[in-house]
Formats: sequence, structure tokens, C-alpha cells
Amino acid sequence: MVGSVNADLTFTVAELPRAGQTVLASALATSPGGKGGNQAVAAARAGADVVLVAALGDDPAAERLRTHLDVNGVGPAGVVSVPGPSGSAAIIVDAEAENCIVVAPGANAHLSMNSAATRSVVADSDVMLVQLEIPVDTATAAARVARAAGAVVIVNASPTPDREAIASLAEVADVVVVNEEESGAWLTADGSPVAHLVITRGSRGASHIVGGRRVDVTAPAVEAVDTTGAGDVFAGVLAASWLRGAEDALRRACAAGALATLIHGAGDCAPYSEAIEDILEAS
Repeated sequence: MVGSVNADLTFTVAELPRAGQTVLASALATSPGGKGGNQAVAAARAGADVVLVAALGDDPAAERLRTHLDVNGVGPAGVVSVPGPSGSAAIIVDAEAENCIVVAPGANAHLSMNSAATRSVVADSDVMLVQLEIPVDTATAAARVARAAGAVVIVNASPTPDREAIASLAEVADVVVVNEEESGAWLTADGSPVAHLVITRGSRGASHIVGGRRVDVTAPAVEAVDTTGAGDVFAGVLAASWLRGAEDALRRACAAGALATLIHGAGDCAPYSEAIEDILEAS
């Protein structure tokens, strides 16, 4: 697993603010987050043996984030320290469970694949999941190391990269995971430039495009309270389950993403394997 780790500040509001508008929050919570950290925890809770490559700062938040990863069974061998603040994010969640997020990359912007230790962690993996809250060059370099070692490369292509980066990532990715709004950048008249394109559709589940064929997978119906982190949980569980087969992996990922919306915040919303299996059996 290669990606970002953030300290999140989550504001609960009645409605998301419009441009220029000031609104009052009914609650404020601090929690661990970042796409890389969230996905690593989700994969570990789903039963995978996870080691994370990430960068933390030298601020007080760094130790809290390390502890969170440790207690959730995420191996620390690839987590490095850099001078300055750790990554952080401000998250606003409304009464309909929708959100908007602003991220300050902090240490995440300095993550690289220059050290033998980080390259070794990636090369030793069976499945490598990476996302783009870190430099795209770093994500691409990690994907190349993983591909050369024979690992399955899964790219959660969010935030959406530019066309040049899309072309570079498509060359080294086995699976690309995007949401509906981002999917257009990964679709062409001939289908998709990657072997497996997975498109998340929120409460409607996900679609898997492979060999020009599309398969839709539904998500269990739940009463969502906060969608923050649900996409990260989906990606983490997809990676944890991919070697079981794509269809099973998508079903587990959709179930886990639905369960994640029942918990406020992103860092601790990932369900454990038992809960995933229970909701699949019941649906």
C-alpha cells in the first residue's frame, strides 16, 4: 500500500456552504485519515497483511497517526518521517451525508520511492494499491516497482490526474478505481486503456469494465450518516480481496463501502471482515 496519511478535522453542518457563505457547524471531530491510511486500515480489517509506504511530519499529529496505523495492524516498515507538518484535511459533512474536502498535503508531498526500504516494501507485495494524494511521479514509480516484481497494481486514480499522468499510469496499472465523475478520463471509444476499470457509483454499487464487457455490482441498502471515507474503504477492501477473484472482490468492496457510511468520520469507518460477510449473507 502506498499513499497519504492525514489528520482530519470534520465539521458537521445542516447544508454545505455556498461560495462566500459562512455556516455554523453543529459538531467538530478530529480523526486519522488520508486516502492511503484509510485504505490500508480498511484492507487490514478485511483480513489482508498490510504494509504502508507513507510520509509523516515531525509534528504532534504524526505520533497519533502512527499509533492509529499500529493498532489497526498496518505494518510501519514503509512509513518515513520528514521535517514539517503531517498532512491534514478539513471535511464538511451535511445532513444528507454528503461532503466536501480540502486537503493540505504536508509531508505527503515529500513521499518518494528513492529509498531502498520503500522500494523493498513495494516489491515484496502481492497486490499494491496506490492513490494520488501523493505526487503522481511517486505513485507511478511505485507502480513500476510493483509491476517489475510481479505484483498486481491497483491505482485509485483520485484526485484525477492530467492526461500525461493518465497515460503513464495506464501503462503500469492492472486495475484503476475511479468514481463516476472521474471515469470519463479513463474511458475511450474502444473502452478503457487498462485491463480492469472499476467505477464506484455510491449507493448504487460499482461497475467493472473488462475486455469491453461491463458488469454491475449492487451495494447493500443502508441508511447512510456520513459518506466520508466510503470510497477509500471500497478501494482498500477491493485490494485486500482481489486475488479471490474480481467478482468476489467487488461484492466485498461494495458491502464494505456501504457499511462505512454508517460511521461518522473516515479513519475508523472501515468494517471488519466478519461484518462484511454478515451483510453479504443477509443481502
